[in-house]
Amino acid sequence: MKRLYIQTYGCQMNERDSERIAHVMKSMDYCLTDRIEEADLVFLNTCSVRDKAEQKVYSALGRWRELKQKREGVVVGVGGCVAQQEGSDLLRRVPHLDLVFGTQSIPELPRMVKEVESQKKRSVVIGFQRDASYMEDVEPRVEVNGPKAMVTIMQGCNKVCSFCIVPYVRGREISRSSESIIQEIRSLVRQGVTEVVLLGQNVNSYGKTSPGELTFPQLLDKINDIEALRRIRFMTSHPQDLSVQLVEAFAKLERLCEHLHLPVQSGADAVLERMRRNYRREEYLRKIARLRACRPDIALSTDIIVGFPGETEEEFEQTLEILQEVEYDEIFAFKYSPRPHTAAAKLYRDDVCDAVKKERLEQVLRLQNELSLRKNLQKLGAVEEVLVEGPSRHRKGQLMGRTRTNRIVNFLGEDSMIGRFVSVAVVGASPNSLIAEVLSEENVSEMIDSRGIA
Repeated sequence: MKRLYIQTYGCQMNERDSERIAHVMKSMDYCLTDRIEEADLVFLNTCSVRDKAEQKVYSALGRWRELKQKREGVVVGVGGCVAQQEGSDLLRRVPHLDLVFGTQSIPELPRMVKEVESQKKRSVVIGFQRDASYMEDVEPRVEVNGPKAMVTIMQGCNKVCSFCIVPYVRGREISRSSESIIQEIRSLVRQGVTEVVLLGQNVNSYGKTSPGELTFPQLLDKINDIEALRRIRFMTSHPQDLSVQLVEAFAKLERLCEHLHLPVQSGADAVLERMRRNYRREEYLRKIARLRACRPDIALSTDIIVGFPGETEEEFEQTLEILQEVEYDEIFAFKYSPRPHTAAAKLYRDDVCDAVKKERLEQVLRLQNELSLRKNLQKLGAVEEVLVEGPSRHRKGQLMGRTRTNRIVNFLGEDSMIGRFVSVAVVGASPNSLIAEVLSEENVSEMIDSRGIA
């Protein structure tokens, strides 16, 4: 059995792609290892949404040169968004690199690796596909790692926001068939999965380019009918495609978790226009109000970009204002960096200096830390259902899990709890997580009776 090492940068979509890479390479007797020094095949699955992520790629490849020199026969490949973006230039810039595969080329990997091993042939495959077959695994998915699974339902994006490289590295929107998606989820549930995360670059536009296919709310409704499935999540969404039907789904579908990631990017209409976001501040806020009317306990997260070309101090203040008005549970904030091929890189000068970007980012993060801490402190004494995912990353000796609202909870517990749902009482809070104690069934009943906690 040969060994495969995969290093993944970026979002959950990349994490799922890495799972698929491991799956297709099983046909060549490769098994995963977390020790790069013993690997026969080394892949870097990349992200290019931010400039910093792209820089990490070249840094990692530089370190891997020594690996190739020490171990004859080791095959090194790069996939994902940077591979799609740079193509054959990667082979030219990195002489010890053997193959480059794009975001839709995972099924080609066994052939590409075989050519490197047998013919020493370096290769690049970065073409876009015309149908969704490339998203299907060659064989049924049989490896399930824990109670939670990611399921890709569509890829690509047709929005072409001026700052975003996704349409150029992930292609136009293509949706899998609803029949295939539901079949995959049923298979996962039979193997013990209790939570699925539906993935797509613009997941709530699912089915729009597939005549006769279900809409996204209709797909959620079908998945909600799968017995033994406990939780449904999805990401990422575009505000423009947050339909009334999707908002109502949060009120009526019991398995759909009360959490939504809805990127706003900026609180200023002028910036949103330059970003080509196709909505304005008040429209976004109306959708948030409608969501909270349907599901008052819904948790919201968002993306923020500071320092977009032309962003004035007044426009930045409007972003701080929208953070205060919405009171997100969590945000992901970034300094603007020009990305190749995008309209913003071509049309606008990157005229906000890095020092100003840095200060604005720090202001956003300080404000959000205050808001997140305040919201988490409101949870003190509450009883929460948590799906235990594994050891805590930041609290040694503890376990971590997530509530239905996607809050991270750390607590003391036995390893036998991993994969199970447990009830916990919240006893502490930080801006990024909750601290809790595990309750017995008797404790839960007593607390609910005495305090009316739900």
